[in-house]
Amino acid sequence: PPAAMQRADPSFADDGSPPHHATVKLLDGRQMPVFGLGVYRSKPGDETYNAVRWALELGYPLVDTAALYRNEQSVGEAIRDSGIPREKIWVTTKLWDSDHGYD
Repeated sequence: PPAAMQRADPSFADDGSPPHHATVKLLDGRQMPVFGLGVYRSKPGDETYNAVRWALELGYPLVDTAALYRNEQSVGEAIRDSGIPREKIWVTTKLWDSDHGYD
Protein backbone atom coordinates (compact mmCIF):
# COMPACT_ATOMS: atom_id res chain seq x y z
CA PRO A 1 0.00 0.00 0.00
CA PRO A 2 1.06 3.64 -0.43
CA ALA A 3 3.25 4.96 2.39
CA ALA A 4 0.52 7.46 3.28
CA MET A 5 -1.79 4.61 4.27
CA GLN A 6 -1.61 3.29 7.79
CA ARG A 7 -1.59 -0.50 7.88
CA ALA A 8 -4.74 -1.88 9.51
CA ASP A 9 -4.63 -5.28 11.17
CA PRO A 10 -8.07 -6.86 10.64
CA SER A 11 -7.69 -9.09 13.71
CA PHE A 12 -7.90 -6.20 16.20
CA ALA A 13 -7.72 -2.45 16.47
CA ASP A 14 -5.30 -0.49 18.66
CA ASP A 15 -8.18 0.77 20.79
CA GLY A 16 -9.58 -2.75 21.30
CA SER A 17 -12.58 -2.14 19.06
CA PRO A 18 -13.93 -4.98 16.88
CA PRO A 19 -12.16 -5.82 13.59
CA HIS A 20 -14.84 -4.13 11.49
CA HIS A 21 -13.75 -0.82 13.03
CA ALA A 22 -10.23 -1.01 11.52
CA THR A 23 -9.30 2.01 9.41
CA VAL A 24 -6.69 3.37 7.04
CA LYS A 25 -5.41 6.92 7.25
CA LEU A 26 -6.06 8.94 4.09
CA LEU A 27 -3.79 11.68 2.79
CA ASP A 28 -6.10 14.33 4.23
CA GLY A 29 -5.76 12.77 7.69
CA ARG A 30 -9.23 11.26 7.90
CA GLN A 31 -9.60 7.62 8.93
CA MET A 32 -11.52 5.52 6.38
CA PRO A 33 -13.05 2.21 7.45
CA VAL A 34 -11.47 -0.93 6.02
CA PHE A 35 -14.58 -3.08 6.32
CA GLY A 36 -18.08 -2.36 5.12
CA LEU A 37 -21.08 -3.78 3.34
CA GLY A 38 -21.00 -4.25 -0.42
CA VAL A 39 -24.38 -4.34 -2.14
CA TYR A 40 -23.29 -5.58 -5.57
CA ARG A 41 -25.81 -8.42 -5.84
CA SER A 42 -28.48 -6.99 -3.55
CA LYS A 43 -31.83 -6.45 -5.22
CA PRO A 44 -33.29 -2.94 -4.96
CA GLY A 45 -35.97 -2.61 -2.31
CA ASP A 46 -36.26 -4.53 0.94
CA GLU A 47 -33.24 -6.76 0.32
CA THR A 48 -30.80 -3.86 0.00
CA TYR A 49 -32.61 -1.64 2.50
CA ASN A 50 -32.57 -4.29 5.24
CA ALA A 51 -28.97 -5.32 4.56
CA VAL A 52 -27.78 -1.73 4.88
CA ARG A 53 -29.86 -1.04 8.00
CA TRP A 54 -28.62 -4.20 9.71
CA ALA A 55 -24.99 -3.52 8.77
CA LEU A 56 -25.22 0.02 10.15
CA GLU A 57 -26.90 -1.25 13.33
CA LEU A 58 -24.03 -3.73 13.78
CA GLY A 59 -21.56 -0.87 13.53
CA TYR A 60 -20.31 -1.19 9.97
CA PRO A 61 -19.66 2.43 8.95
CA LEU A 62 -19.11 1.92 5.20
CA VAL A 63 -21.43 0.96 2.35
CA ASP A 64 -20.05 0.23 -1.11
CA THR A 65 -22.47 0.69 -4.01
CA ALA A 66 -22.53 1.81 -7.65
CA ALA A 67 -24.97 3.32 -10.11
CA LEU A 68 -24.70 0.09 -12.13
CA TYR A 69 -26.19 -1.91 -9.22
CA ARG A 70 -29.42 0.10 -9.44
CA ASN A 71 -29.99 -0.09 -5.70
CA GLU A 72 -28.65 3.31 -4.67
CA GLN A 73 -32.12 4.56 -3.71
CA SER A 74 -32.54 1.70 -1.24
CA VAL A 75 -29.06 2.38 0.15
CA GLY A 76 -29.90 6.06 0.61
CA GLU A 77 -33.24 5.34 2.27
CA ALA A 78 -31.64 2.90 4.71
CA ILE A 79 -28.94 5.43 5.59
CA ARG A 80 -31.54 8.16 6.09
CA ASP A 81 -33.78 5.93 8.23
CA SER A 82 -30.90 4.61 10.35
CA GLY A 83 -30.82 7.74 12.48
CA ILE A 84 -27.01 7.72 12.29
CA PRO A 85 -25.61 11.14 11.39
CA ARG A 86 -24.61 11.12 7.72
CA GLU A 87 -21.11 12.37 8.51
CA LYS A 88 -20.51 9.14 10.47
CA ILE A 89 -21.22 6.93 7.42
CA TRP A 90 -18.89 6.34 4.48
CA VAL A 91 -20.43 5.62 1.08
CA THR A 92 -18.20 4.51 -1.76
CA THR A 93 -19.65 4.35 -5.25
CA LYS A 94 -18.58 3.95 -8.82
CA LEU A 95 -19.65 5.60 -12.05
CA TRP A 96 -19.62 4.19 -15.56
CA ASP A 97 -17.18 6.08 -17.79
CA SER A 98 -20.03 7.69 -19.75
CA ASP A 99 -21.47 9.09 -16.50
CA HIS A 100 -18.39 11.21 -15.74
CA GLY A 101 -18.63 14.82 -16.75
CA TYR A 102 -20.18 18.17 -15.93
CA ASP A 103 -23.81 19.17 -15.45
